[in-house]
Amino acid sequence: MIKKCLFPVAGYGTRFLPATKSMPKEMLPVVNKPLVQYGVEEALAAGLNEICFVTGRGKRSIHDHFDISYELEHQIAGTDKEDYLIEIRKVINSGRFASTRQLEMKGLGHAILTGELLVGNQPFGVILADDLCFNDDIGVMAQLVDIYRRTGSTVVAIQEVEEKDVSKFGIIAGVEEEPGLYRVTDMVEKPAPSEAPSNLAIIGRYVLSPFIFEVLRHTPPGKNGEVQLTDALLTLARTSKVLAYKFKGQRFDCGSVGGFVDATNHVYQNIYLKGRK
Repeated sequence: MIKKCLFPVAGYGTRFLPATKSMPKEMLPVVNKPLVQYGVEEALAAGLNEICFVTGRGKRSIHDHFDISYELEHQIAGTDKEDYLIEIRKVINSGRFASTRQLEMKGLGHAILTGELLVGNQPFGVILADDLCFNDDIGVMAQLVDIYRRTGSTVVAIQEVEEKDVSKFGIIAGVEEEPGLYRVTDMVEKPAPSEAPSNLAIIGRYVLSPFIFEVLRHTPPGKNGEVQLTDALLTLARTSKVLAYKFKGQRFDCGSVGGFVDATNHVYQNIYLKGRK
């Protein structure tokens, strides 16, 4: 059973300065909910109710958000404003929350290795809150969990991207074993378009075997001098099966200003307004 989901949330969010000078980028609101809450809700919907944050300095508001605010609740008790807290109360009551701190920013691989203390020796999900995903039926994390339970293999979410954008992602090559499901044969972190093995890009959803921690411990710094999860997954793919799944749904890159605005417009038009009718 997969019960834990790891959220690496220690980054500085420099593309959103000056807003992120005193506010974690994960707490930026997409309409009326912070970005990280959407990811936590996706994890909970997939049955992953043990939420683990790998944080850094200045991230206390993430912890506070997933806690009871006695003063606020006292002030609005018995008013119509109390309804605004229904969703977050449900999240708080549905999950268990823990955190550890990444002392230095050494890449996604290092952040996940830092989370070993919270995860232990069991398979786990990883959600990068910057990638905001929607599906009217089954969430992206639930899709990956289903594949892991069926195959027992590490699985990453992928999508096709334009050739000009491959340098922004980890890119895989693979053999298609089922429609949309590939056995990974190669992975390259942010390659130049001329060096990319395909246009299949890894996005911020993973279900990982606990063996990834041992691989990460022996993974040297790669692109940009950071410990890259892509490099560790390639090592794992050479000794065991790693799968990549072309997920069903829609993704918004909320790590960029344009993607964040697109996500906000989508949520407002397709979720927020419909919920108020």
